[in-house]
Amino acid sequence: MLKNKQDNTSPAMDNKKTVFSWALYDWANSSFATTVMAGFFPLFFKEYWADPSNHLGSTFYLGLANSTASIIVAVISPFLGAVADRGSYRKKFLFFFAFLGIVMTGSLWMVHSGQWQIAVFCFVSATIGFSGGNVFYDSLITDVSSSKKMDFTSSLGFAMGYIGGGLLFTVNVLMFLKPGFFGIGDGAAAIRLSFLSVALWWAIFSIPLFLFVRERKGEQKYSALQSLQSGWVQLAGTMREIRHLKVVGTFLLSYWLYIDGVDTIIRMAVDYGKSLNFESGSLITALLMVQFIAFPAALVYGKISERVGVKRALLFGIAAYTAITVGASFMYSTWHFYTLAAMIGLFQGGIQALSRSLYTRIIPKNKSAQFFGFYNMMGKVAAVIGPVLMGTITLVTGNIRIGIVSIIILFICGGMVLTRVDMQEGEKMAREYL
Repeated sequence: MLKNKQDNTSPAMDNKKTVFSWALYDWANSSFATTVMAGFFPLFFKEYWADPSNHLGSTFYLGLANSTASIIVAVISPFLGAVADRGSYRKKFLFFFAFLGIVMTGSLWMVHSGQWQIAVFCFVSATIGFSGGNVFYDSLITDVSSSKKMDFTSSLGFAMGYIGGGLLFTVNVLMFLKPGFFGIGDGAAAIRLSFLSVALWWAIFSIPLFLFVRERKGEQKYSALQSLQSGWVQLAGTMREIRHLKVVGTFLLSYWLYIDGVDTIIRMAVDYGKSLNFESGSLITALLMVQFIAFPAALVYGKISERVGVKRALLFGIAAYTAITVGASFMYSTWHFYTLAAMIGLFQGGIQALSRSLYTRIIPKNKSAQFFGFYNMMGKVAAVIGPVLMGTITLVTGNIRIGIVSIIILFICGGMVLTRVDMQEGEKMAREYL
């Protein structure tokens, strides 16, 4: 079960072309996270698809839609990870989920006013494609990067995502604010067309990963059917292994808590600002700020972690998010929203990138997809709690400020558990585990 084993790397690792091709997928699918998930879908859902006079109700339905997608991804992620590692099908699964996300995102442009049920179905399906694909995208990092370059490679992926998603989002925002300049009838038509542009962007910039990233093959070759048959058995074994790898289990618990707060802020920020009667243009401008601040910040954060340590850098980011959330509950003016958006941009990419690189350091490399299945499962299970928590408390109290401040408990608990993660012990067990 355990034995001494060298951390061998293949010649393909740290190859600039391979690393860039891998990171470019973040550039591709982050357009969904920015334009759709964080930007136009919550705005359009509240003002166009749902009842614009019932802001509290639409907040609840939006939170429910996000949580539904998260539940589905949480259930299938660990099983899919186990199957993918078993049969070396990570790229094939990534293609399937990316295709699902692309098609369903493009379908949003056909949904008309008042059809909120169809909009929710397309959004949930597209989110499953986005999140499910990330299970396999994340796991491929062990095939393109050595341990020494892991923080940089992970940060590069997130940085590429912020700049790529931000560039397309900028164009989409201009389409929304100046539809006549683009020959578009009105802002509503511009938003619907932006969903189609995301689908095309996602599809085109995914191509390099499928062409140039080579997936590490398993020691044994299994057919797809054999992989499916053995997937549940391997999944149960993974659960036993995580119990044995106590550092991995402790980190997953911490991640489950704090990343929920991060995801809830990302998904519900525009809805929150709209409920406070801020102008749509101001909310979209703030989101653009996040993208372009987060691009250099993610890279700088990766460098800082090399000096202070990845765990300490993560703890600092969690503390910053706690302060941001408290500040959001006292927000009354547009400039407050801009200030908090800038602060989110400074820490959002760093938390996401360093969480991934820390986890990569403490898991067995030959089982990266199945362990990343659990990693994504923990994140998505947490994302079930946050939006529903915020939406329910908002609905019950009639005060969205109380809803947003409730999220801080996730950051506090997550940070406390993270302090108990022993990095040295985790890295040692990852090297020795077979």
